[in-house]
Amino acid sequence: MPELSAGEPSKVRDGNQTFARGLRVMLAIADSKRGMTVQQVSDLLDVHRSIAYRMLQTLVDFDLAARSSEGTYIPGARLATLAEAFLPTLRDVTGPVMRSLADRLQSTIMLFVGQGPDAVAIAMAEPTTASHHLAFRLGMRTPLTRGAAGYAILAAGPPLPGEPEPVATARERGFARSHAEIESGQFAVAAWIPLTGTATRACLNLITYREDVAAAAGPEMRRAADQVARVLRRQS
Repeated sequence: MPELSAGEPSKVRDGNQTFARGLRVMLAIADSKRGMTVQQVSDLLDVHRSIAYRMLQTLVDFDLAARSSEGTYIPGARLATLAEAFLPTLRDVTGPVMRSLADRLQSTIMLFVGQGPDAVAIAMAEPTTASHHLAFRLGMRTPLTRGAAGYAILAAGPPLPGEPEPVATARERGFARSHAEIESGQFAVAAWIPLTGTATRACLNLITYREDVAAAAGPEMRRAADQVARVLRRQS
């Protein structure tokens, strides 16, 4: 599964090194499956353990990180508040639609938005009646040039030189498909939300291991994305 990049930013302005380091640690913790130790943060930043510890404690003080019973540092509750503040209207409108899709199609449904060269997951709904379903982390990133979510977001815009062939196919049929492009065995079906009056690009993305579900889900995903757009237009 793709992870948030905690690598060194391409450019850090003078005087912002400490702040940039703090952001790198926060992103790394948010994307870690089991939390991070002081030593892992020390290795990530290439600093002494004492510096890594102080940085982690600062994140804890602001409730952006918390210390687990195992001694690792995990995401703090404040991160959930920050996530809720991002595109709240879009999240509010898509929530009921995503939950309905998840139960009808017995699949995980995610809301992705375009950010630079990536598609970023900002909301998720999982089926309530399925005994086995997929679970993903909010904040996961996939490149726009690989996977159904990226293809759908690109398909929301005009054709671009060198864009992947599945993007043109998605424009023709109204939804994008992919198989095992992000993680082995997974099928994905995504439909872009036709947003107007905004630079935001977004899509609904279904993820499943069932080929039969993915094969039939395209038209329903398209209808759901259009439904979201209609509600947003009425509220604007």
